[in-house]
Amino acid sequence: MFKQSPTFSSYSIDNLAAARAFYGGTLGLEVDERPEGLALKLGGGGYLFLYPKPDHQPATFTVLNFHVSNIEEAVSALKMRGVQFLQYDEPDLKTDARGIHFGERGPRAIAWFKDPAGNILAALQPR
Repeated sequence: MFKQSPTFSSYSIDNLAAARAFYGGTLGLEVDERPEGLALKLGGGGYLFLYPKPDHQPATFTVLNFHVSNIEEAVSALKMRGVQFLQYDEPDLKTDARGIHFGERGPRAIAWFKDPAGNILAALQPR
């Protein structure tokens, strides 16, 4: 039924201007402001829709992953743009001082950060 249907994902934010500045300026995505929110053009032809919600609660899980070819370079470049990376020190999840987790399974490495609304995003380097 949906095999050929155009699709997109969406999640809420609490501040349209802050989201536009972060996704467009800091992350460098193409942002199209619409009456209902922001449409973000993603690599590979996809897009994401962000909508303002007065009682927004940030996601407690990763809502968007960006594949990168070199995690160290991506983290360094984002830090220069003011992005702060999350630190984890759990039995199955540890990050280094830069905020990078190097895994034995799944992607080679991943580094998590938040958007201005507190939603969790990640830069991910596949194996």
